[in-house]
Amino acid sequence: MRIIIAGMGDVGFQLARRLSLESHDIIAIDTNQKRLQYTDSLSDILTINGSSTSIRVLQNAHVGNADLLLAVTSSEEVNFTTAILAKKLGAKKVVARVENSEYIAFDCPINFTELGIDYIIYPEELAALETVKLIKRTAASDVIDFEGGRLSLIGLRLDKTAPLINKTLIQIVQEYSAIDFRIVAIYRGIRTIIPTGKDKVLPNDQIFVIIKPDSLKSLISIAGKTNQKFENLMILGGSKIGRLAAKMLENELNIKLIESDKDRGFELADELQNTLVINGDGRDIDLLAQEGIIDMDAFVAVTDDSETNIIACLMAKHLGVKKAIALVDKVDYIPLTQTIGLDALINKKMIAVNDISRFVRKGEVLAIASLHGIDAEVFEFICKPGSMATRAKIKDLNFPKDAIIGGIIRNDEATITIGNTQILAGDKVVVFALPGAIEIIENFFSR
Repeated sequence: MRIIIAGMGDVGFQLARRLSLESHDIIAIDTNQKRLQYTDSLSDILTINGSSTSIRVLQNAHVGNADLLLAVTSSEEVNFTTAILAKKLGAKKVVARVENSEYIAFDCPINFTELGIDYIIYPEELAALETVKLIKRTAASDVIDFEGGRLSLIGLRLDKTAPLINKTLIQIVQEYSAIDFRIVAIYRGIRTIIPTGKDKVLPNDQIFVIIKPDSLKSLISIAGKTNQKFENLMILGGSKIGRLAAKMLENELNIKLIESDKDRGFELADELQNTLVINGDGRDIDLLAQEGIIDMDAFVAVTDDSETNIIACLMAKHLGVKKAIALVDKVDYIPLTQTIGLDALINKKMIAVNDISRFVRKGEVLAIASLHGIDAEVFEFICKPGSMATRAKIKDLNFPKDAIIGGIIRNDEATITIGNTQILAGDKVVVFALPGAIEIIENFFSR
């Protein structure tokens, strides 16, 4: 595909970095020459210094031949203008990033497809939705649902007392045959392992499991966890993410939201009907104690500062909070947070990259996600008639070693796959893959 990326901030750069590993013609546009020089370190990317709202710049990028244009600058006005111009100049599909929730509201009176914008992405809403999922799945470090939750990918960190410890995957399957699940990846140290039946699960491993909802309770038990029902939540930061998450959860949980800016605090108090908004510095341990942090089940830190969020979550864990979730917008920090005791993290830019990436996949991809700090991706493909995946049972497909098929959804019924499973045309197939295998597995499900 020929892909133009307008904006080489964190979202644009991560998109370019991911797509540069695959066989795409990528053109990066930015007004900042230093960002483009950094992008030049990636292979096979053409950079253009200029504004993506310039017709001349877009024509120099041969936008009329573009399969996809991604407008992901930090300015929604620039993104809208770029997307509309690109469509008029012949780009087949355009995506625009926005910062205003009005544009994605169900009652928005404007049909953006009529303006030529095929898809609008609002990273803050995506991050808030992920936060809500992590709060509701109390034991999980990662949660990705497919087909309305008929299948889920769950991340779990294992301690030394977990019943799964020191057992091979074959032993686990034999011992827990009544539980319908499949371990599709193990994160150990800084390595992501696509396991075979002979691989063992070790203490401090983070495992990723494809599972059906009726088996979740049993899985959590054998992983040595408890999926308690949370009642009390403290949110640090009245950012867009904090505000949206509180609004989604305030009728289910008792929520205290701490915001340091007094004016923003008053706005939040007016908007959030069932949330107690507190003006103060969430890094102040005395304030946290005074506001009853020891009675909290969960703590979410979503200020605009990654360091503040990490430190606040570590303090919360030290004070006995069961689950701490930090917003970490610095991508370089993500691997570190996996090792210092945080239960889960969210990165709105990587979430946005995941959402956008499905537009550049071969075949029909319903969903795609990356896991924070894990060098792997999860896909949901629709299997095409006559594709390689339909020609033999899974064990005979010669599927790449760096990828694994975890489950299928057929006629709204979910099934955890085994070696003898036969994939049929029209099946929705969930696949876990390391980067080197992505291009190969795409070919398995396309015509």
